[in-house]
Amino acid sequence: QVQLVESGGGLVQTGGSLRLSCVGSGGTFSSYAVGWFRQAPGKEREFAAAITGSGRGTLYADSVKGRFTISRDNAKNTLYLQMNSLKPEDTAVYYCAAGASTASRSYRSYAYWGQGTQVTVSS
Repeated sequence: QVQLVESGGGLVQTGGSLRLSCVGSGGTFSSYAVGWFRQAPGKEREFAAAITGSGRGTLYADSVKGRFTISRDNAKNTLYLQMNSLKPEDTAVYYCAAGASTASRSYRSYAYWGQGTQVTVSS
């Protein structure tokens, strides 16, 4: 059973930066694609970014492209999301997801989920 634990969320002002981390355990981390999704209050969970097992392929939602960077360190079983130029609309609970066969925008592609970390961007 794969377990994912996110960290790095917090409160930041508009224009600020945060880096989220997600540590995986209980599986072969490098063998599957992983991603970040987010869910704002009253809204559905939405895709933010994903990365292939090797780390050579990435996908981004249009809303975060150019501001967020997804990366992974398979030696440390860790996924990252560097978030720059944050906006109030980025406020959400951010979830790490794993287990996809390739980088995917669909939450249905991922078998394992973390508990989420709150990101709040003040205006």
